[in-house]
Amino acid sequence: MLLDFDTTKPLYLQLAETVEDDILKGIFEEDAQIPSTTEISMNFKINPATAGKGINLLVDEGILYKKRGVGMFVCADAKEKIFQKRKKDFYENYIITLLNEAKKLKITKEEIIIMLRKECSQ
Repeated sequence: MLLDFDTTKPLYLQLAETVEDDILKGIFEEDAQIPSTTEISMNFKINPATAGKGINLLVDEGILYKKRGVGMFVCADAKEKIFQKRKKDFYENYIITLLNEAKKLKITKEEIIIMLRKECSQ
């Protein structure tokens, strides 16, 4: 897990994304326990409240679940939820932006497809 202290993205969001990445990579499997917020805060030298905010965000999204007195665990369908969330974000943050910019530049859909095919073939 790595956090970038020089970016404008809040640390708690970076932490949540890092845990998601670890789930997607299989580092944390379904029903596996993740490190505690205390361990995370000590490891990254961040405020425990910041670590808790990132982890609680994942609980709210149904990626992690809490076992009282035991810790946080990965939900059974966590990978699929992360894939769906990230696909939606990709569409909204990249595809829509791309199409809006293409419209301003009068780039047709066909030209975009040609550009994508050219890039993908390299």
